[in-house]
Amino acid sequence: MKTIAQKKFWKFLFWLGPFLVTAGLTVGLISGWGVVPLLLLISGLCIIATWIVLVSKKNNWLEKRSTQAGTNALFATLAVLTILGLINFLGARYHLRTDLTEAKLFSLAPQTQELVRTLTQPVKVWIFDTNQNTLDRDLLENYRRQSRKFEFEYVDPQAKPGLAKQFGVKEAGEVYLESNNQRKLVQVLNQSERLSEIRLTNRLQQINSGEATKAYFLQGHGEHQLTGGESTISQAVQALNDKSFTTEALNLAEKAKVPADANVVIVAGPKRALFDTEVKALQDYLNRGGNALLMIDPDTDPKLDPLLNEWGVKLDNRLVVDMNGSDALGPAVPIVTDYGKHPITKDFGNGISFYRLARPVDITPVNNVQATPLLLTKPYPSTWAESDQKSEKLEFNQDQDRKGPLTLGVALSKKISAPSTSNIPTPTPTSTTSSNSQEARLVVIGNSDFATNGLFQLQLNGDVFLNSVTWLSQQDQQPLSIRPKEAKNRRINLSTAQTILLRWSTLFILPFVGFIGAGLLWWQRR
Repeated sequence: MKTIAQKKFWKFLFWLGPFLVTAGLTVGLISGWGVVPLLLLISGLCIIATWIVLVSKKNNWLEKRSTQAGTNALFATLAVLTILGLINFLGARYHLRTDLTEAKLFSLAPQTQELVRTLTQPVKVWIFDTNQNTLDRDLLENYRRQSRKFEFEYVDPQAKPGLAKQFGVKEAGEVYLESNNQRKLVQVLNQSERLSEIRLTNRLQQINSGEATKAYFLQGHGEHQLTGGESTISQAVQALNDKSFTTEALNLAEKAKVPADANVVIVAGPKRALFDTEVKALQDYLNRGGNALLMIDPDTDPKLDPLLNEWGVKLDNRLVVDMNGSDALGPAVPIVTDYGKHPITKDFGNGISFYRLARPVDITPVNNVQATPLLLTKPYPSTWAESDQKSEKLEFNQDQDRKGPLTLGVALSKKISAPSTSNIPTPTPTSTTSSNSQEARLVVIGNSDFATNGLFQLQLNGDVFLNSVTWLSQQDQQPLSIRPKEAKNRRINLSTAQTILLRWSTLFILPFVGFIGAGLLWWQRR
């Protein structure tokens, strides 16, 4: 009886060892490797080792040929598994990839590789999208292989609305780059537009160099104040700050020229005329590749005609009347649902923006200036430009008034040739189109009230302002000369005769030659 009990004891002791090992591995893999899983694992291994030693002494199990063969096979298997594990570990830690395509379609540009490898602070790419495109993820993996300081994460904006709100996400597919409490919008992904190495690298360069996008607000002529109550534009200024813009007031009566670090100059509703020297300073700034947003209300004359004439823009002092909006907002508040085809308004669709007390903006063709109407009113009789602004009864006057549709805002761009030598400091926008030329941009809107507190956050008013400033800051241009990669066309263009010859040779001639050769070989061996 004692011998039987001892046999049962050693049998149960053996099964306790694998149980503790399994429990230790399970706890360690699920909860992390701490004291408890290590104790379980070590206890189980000790019990198994003790059982093997005791059994071996009892029946010389280790000295048997079958045991030795099995032990050799076990150690050989463990060695193979260890080697494979080390290979996978080294492969995951150290990447060796070779791009055999001629245009290096699956490799990062040398400029990108150098920039990512020399990152001085961690950066992270946030992709607010529910779908993870394979090509986009492969591109981000290529970035991450260059440096441990580069990370990326896909976020479902529906599952994490709080995080999406912090970044100001408006639609799925937006990609942001974050580093050291700075956030920059890279692009918006959709089915036809995938993640661009060019855009991501240039945003990375901007955020890594610490260069902030600077927006100056002209002051001193009755413009809207940057801080304060209802008639100010503090909400618009805060929205720019949230998008990593640096904002500052600018008084050209105190400074002879626009600062060299100005990416955008904003003139928001001046009530009094500018000095000639101030207008000249703005002209010089634009002529050397600057960007400006002019929001000019009706019944005011800021004396900007010399500047506007260079761009082919004329301000009509008549008041835009919209009879369709009379019930909701009044006839002096034109409602805009028609927008021009331009990056500023590309996502507006038929959305609503409205402009209380607005004037028409006319465009005259000028050489080297590309103009695009942005904000268009409805045709007559819904809208017209009223010349008698003091009349209590609004009626269209054929002789003095203008029929709609009317243009309330325009976007203009002009190529500026950079001189080879110049003592004039150039602005530091985030882009230049080439080493020899750059682009100046101008947006003119016949109203400034839409960007003031209380109206800025309604409908698309804030989007009109923010998109205009973003486009003017030229963040869509590329400061690094990274060429897009395209697969070379290696197609063979065959004529009709060549196509017929190829078809006959593959279907008849080559098989016939094969049959003849086989027949001759058979005849020779016979």
